[in-house]
Amino acid sequence: MNEYDYIIVGSGIAGLYDALLAQELGSVLILTKGSIDECNTKHAQGGIAAAISNADSPELHFQDTIDAGAGLCDPEAVRILTEEAADRIADLVKYGVPFDTVNGEIALTMEAAHSVARILHAGGDATGEHIETTLSRAARSARKITIREHCLATDILVRDGSVYGVAAIDLHTGSVEEFGCRFLILATGGVGQLFKTTTNPDIATGDGVALAYRAGAEIVDIEFIQFHPTALYLPGAPRFLISEAVRGEGGILRNSRGERFMLSYTEIGDLSARDIVARSVHAEMKKTGTDHVYLDVTKLQPRVIANRFPHIYKFCLDHGLDITTSMIPVAPAAHYIMGGVRTNYWGETNINGLFASGEVACTGVHGANRLASNSLLEVLVFSKRIVERTKGGGGNTYESAGDEVHSLGSREPGSVSVPPLTLNSLQSLLWDNVGIERSGNGLEKAVTILAAWERNLQPSVDRPSYELANMVVVGRLMAEAALIREESRGAHFRSDFPKPSDAWLKHVVFRKAS
Repeated sequence: MNEYDYIIVGSGIAGLYDALLAQELGSVLILTKGSIDECNTKHAQGGIAAAISNADSPELHFQDTIDAGAGLCDPEAVRILTEEAADRIADLVKYGVPFDTVNGEIALTMEAAHSVARILHAGGDATGEHIETTLSRAARSARKITIREHCLATDILVRDGSVYGVAAIDLHTGSVEEFGCRFLILATGGVGQLFKTTTNPDIATGDGVALAYRAGAEIVDIEFIQFHPTALYLPGAPRFLISEAVRGEGGILRNSRGERFMLSYTEIGDLSARDIVARSVHAEMKKTGTDHVYLDVTKLQPRVIANRFPHIYKFCLDHGLDITTSMIPVAPAAHYIMGGVRTNYWGETNINGLFASGEVACTGVHGANRLASNSLLEVLVFSKRIVERTKGGGGNTYESAGDEVHSLGSREPGSVSVPPLTLNSLQSLLWDNVGIERSGNGLEKAVTILAAWERNLQPSVDRPSYELANMVVVGRLMAEAALIREESRGAHFRSDFPKPSDAWLKHVVFRKAS
């Protein structure tokens, strides 16, 4: 077994930033199931939120984050996020991330649910790509970082409650190897591919959550999935993300009749929090009998659109749509998961030596609904804290929060018809029953079918079969959690329990039965 001080699973910003920090303390192995450049982060258009202007403060950023989280944010985690933000931005500047500037100072823009302009961006709407490229270049040239591409982690190796390594399959040869480590950091990203309609790339199959659950880690808030309200809806084109920053710059949502409609759902209008906008768009589509609405930026100057949103402008133009003169057809799509592998303020899990960073982790920052552009910041702040924690050499400081802990028990199909398991059938089941609008009946159907699929899973032999098995486990966790939470809060909406309840100011936690 090849031994490393740190093994990092995933090569997005979380994995790369962790690797660059950890190399100062020991040997590092990055395992990634695709190429190092194949990740979710590079699709992040909006930017990074940080209180770095004289008109802003960590306290103001803290309050905006708490407000967006609908009562489930961990205040201490949010305090850490907002107070350490400026230092982590400085780190990116040192690495050479080319943030956009105006008159020699970093440019800041507005996004929905932020009270002031505090969003940093690079290359207009190419922020994630610029950060990913900068850190990837640094990692490739680092002497103490080993990168194994096309190598899929299949099992976390645990002995006596502590991690001692990871098993992985070489996707070129099919051989399974084991790698030993002192510290294992999951940085595998999100779960968007569980849904029929998503802004996420093919790699976002929830692998890290499934790995952690099978190893005995706690999974929390997995029912809270953010559906982005504005994904491009063009026949023949991918569901390309139309950044929330477009509305921040003055974009207006209109229905199929060209009418502005958001003010009829909320007094804040187009700049409401994402969950509100996504549900409003969903409701307007049902009301008008259409499968999309429009985002109108035609009142903006063409040069402003081309300079501020070059990727969006070019992508739409390449698909025959000039957004400077025509409205953009959009519809909601699965985008970001607020829950995941439960961690403390140092990225530790309930398994000694196992850490989680980025979208796969649940730090408590996002609560029931992520504030726009806090995700990249969360990666930087808590990745830094993970590596700082490993310096200490002491025992695990993770403490269970005292929430009721659930496990996935057996379920009988009863009268429910169970279709054959395919990627398409899984994605359709989750989209229809665990999507923007949920109900008890739909969730019962989903968990029953998912349990049947899980019970009959065949041994995995390649990337598609491993991913599909992981997606079944994560999908069931998500559906079971949504069924347990009998209220509506943040991104979780139940038509049979349409109001929030103080009785649910708590977390739904899962851990595999021992």
